[in-house]
Amino acid sequence: MPDAIRIHVNGESRGWRAGGTVAELLSELDIKAERVAVELNREILDRAAFAQRSVRDGDQIEILSFIGGGSGR
Repeated sequence: MPDAIRIHVNGESRGWRAGGTVAELLSELDIKAERVAVELNREILDRAAFAQRSVRDGDQIEILSFIGGGSGR
């Protein structure tokens, strides 16, 4: 098993595997990438970068969900 790292996801500390990508993290959390925005260390990532961007020890990740709705008028 790859080395473990510590990251913060939506303010909560958790273990993760070294070398894992943002896309893999979303998949493990059962989150559909096309329905969220990801902020990594205060930088909004382009969705196309999710599969290439490795998660590193100490990274701060915020996952923001899109919520639909309307005024109902």
